[in-house]
Amino acid sequence: MREKIWPSWIDRDLAIVLTARTCMSVARAIAGVVTALYLAAEGFSALRIGALFLCVALTSALLSTTIGLFSDRLGRRMFLVVVPLFASVSAVVFALERSTAVLFVFAALGSFGRGAGAGAGNVGPYQPAEAAFVAETVPVAKRSDAFGRLSFVSSIGALAGGLLAGLARPGSSVGAAATLAYRPAFVAAAVLSAAAGLLALGLSEPVRPSVERRRGFVFPRRSWGVLWRFWITNGTNGLAIGLFGPFVSYWFHRRFGSSPAEIGVLFAVINVATLASSLSAADIGRRFGTVRAIVAVRLFSGLLLVPMALSPSFLVAGAIYLVRMMAQRVGLPLRQSFTQSVADPDERASLAALSTLPAQGTQAGSQVLAGYLFDEVSLSAPMILAGSLQVINAVAYAKLFGSIGTEVDERPSVEEGINEQEGIAPSG
Repeated sequence: MREKIWPSWIDRDLAIVLTARTCMSVARAIAGVVTALYLAAEGFSALRIGALFLCVALTSALLSTTIGLFSDRLGRRMFLVVVPLFASVSAVVFALERSTAVLFVFAALGSFGRGAGAGAGNVGPYQPAEAAFVAETVPVAKRSDAFGRLSFVSSIGALAGGLLAGLARPGSSVGAAATLAYRPAFVAAAVLSAAAGLLALGLSEPVRPSVERRRGFVFPRRSWGVLWRFWITNGTNGLAIGLFGPFVSYWFHRRFGSSPAEIGVLFAVINVATLASSLSAADIGRRFGTVRAIVAVRLFSGLLLVPMALSPSFLVAGAIYLVRMMAQRVGLPLRQSFTQSVADPDERASLAALSTLPAQGTQAGSQVLAGYLFDEVSLSAPMILAGSLQVINAVAYAKLFGSIGTEVDERPSVEEGINEQEGIAPSG
């Protein structure tokens, strides 16, 4: 059992990344539960919250792209240190400040509103650098397993974060009283984000040649053949995510009157139930094929949004959301591993960043649309539209990556065969 969860191929650097990811996921889960609720208590309408999330998404897109392009030359470590510290400062500001302009600025700086409490897969704009670092740390054949463990520790972190969201006890508080009521939750998020950044100081990374440093950043020209495919699929998926992802806790609150503590407990239950999904992702990918597994997960996840939107009670909606998250948790590490596997080794972070750029753009726009639909149409409209878009996305992913996925699935076995011929023991 111990080897299954913490195998021998996890070295010191990967252990640090996993620990830092756990801390950051706790912080993201807290923010994912309380941010929209806090803003609503401060008098923000759904449309105004959507506008704030638009600002967050655009800033995150800019930061993520910049980090991805430059980290292939300047290294990954500095970004794994600095960005969590930005999130820490932002959480402190949210704990103390009520000014609308200040909240907009620091929500964008800290990427508040990205990643839900039951997901915690998105830990901020440094993720392209983190993904590239992990891909270079582990054996090729263990790459999906490594990303599965990243998702696993994210679940552990989100479990704790969902429970810690209960530190916010707003009741019917508004204005200055709401700031006081939500302050303990934001302080906890600040401490944990700072811990993630400080842990990353212990990472070891090879010094990159000075000739490469002078080039500044890398555009993934050798990976262009897959980049344009990611732009299509991630763009449509971003539309779906923006319509629902940042509003999960807000939707539960508006639809069923749920408190932060109740939503946090639901997210905690979901994260306990989905722990096994993260560890089983690599095995599922090897058995059914990486792309086929990703497509099945997206199709299933999209379809489930419709009955969830029409659920008659908090318990029914929560149960459907749990099943959806179990499926999603399988797909996340497979998508991360697949992106790193099809990238040129010198362009990993650049491809990871640029491949998600259309998604962040479309997600930003659809968040404003979601706010309008919540206010003017119905609480179910954004979710049903999001589900339809994810079904379309699943079909597009199958068409664009089907043949490439078959080639990628064959690589680990080929490499292991070469190692055996050369007398090298397989990793793990």
